[in-house]
Amino acid sequence: MKKLSIQNQLYQSIRDLLVKAKDAAAYSVNQLLVITNFQIGKLIIEYEQKGNVRAEYSDQTLIQLSKKLSAQFGNGFSVDNLERMRRFYLMYKNSATVLRNSKNNLQKTGIQKSATVLRILSWSHYLFLMRIENDSERMFYEIESSKENWSLRELQRQYDTGLFERLSLSKNKKKIKQLSKRGQVIVRPEDVIKDPYILEFLNLPEHHSYSAQEFETASISKLEDFLLELGKGFFFVGRQVRITISEDHYYIDLVFFHRFLKCFVLIDLKIGELKHKDIGQMKMYVNYYDEEIKSKNENKTIGIILCKSKKDLLVKYTLDKTDKQIFVSKYKLYIPI
Repeated sequence: MKKLSIQNQLYQSIRDLLVKAKDAAAYSVNQLLVITNFQIGKLIIEYEQKGNVRAEYSDQTLIQLSKKLSAQFGNGFSVDNLERMRRFYLMYKNSATVLRNSKNNLQKTGIQKSATVLRILSWSHYLFLMRIENDSERMFYEIESSKENWSLRELQRQYDTGLFERLSLSKNKKKIKQLSKRGQVIVRPEDVIKDPYILEFLNLPEHHSYSAQEFETASISKLEDFLLELGKGFFFVGRQVRITISEDHYYIDLVFFHRFLKCFVLIDLKIGELKHKDIGQMKMYVNYYDEEIKSKNENKTIGIILCKSKKDLLVKYTLDKTDKQIFVSKYKLYIPI
């Protein structure tokens, strides 16, 4: 048995090594593909500018170029793809995120990494990003995809759910500009809050009744998706976490800890319209955690109430100016059109 255990450890070590090598090789190939496409776009633009090529002649250039490259190198050099490479260079030649420096050649990787983004995305990511017309919005999704290691599918979902707009709603012009340069930076509790939260992955019917327990169970069964929607820095602690006050038991729906803010985050799920007693209950939970649970080196607890509908005036007059750690957000069970 001991010999078999050692063999299993050997197998696992070699397997981990091969997986890492495979991932590194795939990333290197992807990086080279992106750099090459950027350089091809650069050469096309420089040719057009040097020869003062008009638009109609530019089309003919790409057609002839496509035929020659396809004959020697095979697929991947259609007129449409060459036009995408051309647009890619024009769009990213002055980017502050990834493809900033066009002076380096392929031997030097053709890329100067910025202080904000340290990872080149896949060519598929960039094809999707190039469809976003708003420069600030496109730069934001590029930064977040790189920092959070989003797959193409996750990037598409975050875009479809309007993450940039949801984060921008509560920010002034200066803060929105920061989103496009640095991505989502979390310093204060309000930096992690969205309104609304999009929970389409729960697959709960929008116009049918469901219980609070079904809502909570669906959230836990899709915990990875739920954490992605909450945003960066959340760690799951527990569900239906019991606290006892004067021999009475209360149960908090979901408890998380936030790595950047260094505090507990309590979430209460409400399937109906928000009531003032719901806010009062959350205030009690937050106060209890601050007094009884959090350590001295941790920050004040955050409370988030997720509800299907709310009245802003009710929230305004129930929360006073000292309740800066409690937030009320709506949730939607479908991706807005």
